[in-house]
Amino acid sequence: MEVLNPSTGEVIAEVPRGTADDVERAVGAAKKAWSEWRSKTPKDRMELLLGLADVIDENADELARLESQNVGKPWWVAKDEPGVMADSLRFFAGAARNLEGKSAGEYVEGYTSMVRREPLGIVAGICPWNYPLYMAIWKICPALAAGNVQIVKPAEQTPLTLLRFCELAQEIIPPGVLQVVTGDGVPVGDALVRHPDIRLVSLTGDTATGKLIAKNAADTVKRLHLELGGKAPMVVLDDADPATVAEAVKVGGYFNSGQDCTASSRILVSKAIYDDVLAATVKAVDGMSVGDPGTDDEIEMGPVISGEQQERVLGFLERATAAKATIVTGGEAVGERGFFVQPTIVTDVAQDAEIVQDEVFGPVVTVQPFPSDDEAIEMANDVRYGLAASVFSENVGRALKVAAKLDFGTVWI
Repeated sequence: MEVLNPSTGEVIAEVPRGTADDVERAVGAAKKAWSEWRSKTPKDRMELLLGLADVIDENADELARLESQNVGKPWWVAKDEPGVMADSLRFFAGAARNLEGKSAGEYVEGYTSMVRREPLGIVAGICPWNYPLYMAIWKICPALAAGNVQIVKPAEQTPLTLLRFCELAQEIIPPGVLQVVTGDGVPVGDALVRHPDIRLVSLTGDTATGKLIAKNAADTVKRLHLELGGKAPMVVLDDADPATVAEAVKVGGYFNSGQDCTASSRILVSKAIYDDVLAATVKAVDGMSVGDPGTDDEIEMGPVISGEQQERVLGFLERATAAKATIVTGGEAVGERGFFVQPTIVTDVAQDAEIVQDEVFGPVVTVQPFPSDDEAIEMANDVRYGLAASVFSENVGRALKVAAKLDFGTVWI
């Protein structure tokens, strides 16, 4: 299975294209490991997680460079991830020693009831291509801390950092406790979801994939943990500073080329300052440097992940302009090689437009005016996603009032 550098389109590695039989073998190895791992103490689990954190710290630059190459991330994005991953491992190392049961007294006369926290057994993680090692670590941490054994499937496009991490950590990971199976969603991901001996599946991915996994996991009544898509609004009230908003859009809208489920892809701006905010944002976005992060550590935005993703993003823009939307800046593929799309701002869009309602997952933001705070809240909530949002205002109390009415799990102010 070929792995590409999206900045150049060149093949940089080949990895095994796994099969359902490979999943079966991994489950067999996990069963053997589980019989011993389940008896390990919280101290043992803590020490493994602390050891994994040390592996990341000791190899941070190598892992970040590999991530930048395989995903096309600018260095300023990739270099910060190892520290956060190591911190997550250390957090859960501490949590491993704080798992508690409780005595519930006598539910039945003459008997004492207790609640015990028990690991599930074999769990699976299916990871996305935008943060391949970061999201894998987020799945590995709680799984191992709780005493489970785990099989992880990286995205087909970006398996390299997870494979390298496990290679570096091979000496401290007990056999079968943490395994990686590379391959396509079908058959590898599907086999993980359907396998009767896998007790839980954690997915970070798009909503359509989440729905399919939920449907297929029902056959074995499997537990699920799903982090799916987003269409995050940035609500800009009339007392916000346009320059501050413009810089926030530059980061929030185009971080990792907009390939982030919490990307600020919908900018909702009070009519009173709409023109000023739009002008400041266009100026900020036009000044962004776009290119191959492997050639310049100062590059601000890299490519999208693949030719397929590039075509998908451009398709959204073609359909938007056909529906009378205006591309204020950007809107085209750039570069002679690789999968680049210009950072793009789109205006004159209806609330029910595809580009407003659906996740583009690329360097594209829409900007819409609103007449009142109440209408801003209504527009912000008028999507099927509920992952993240933000509010900009000079008045903290007013921002908190708006934030409380936004139907999103995370709201930044």
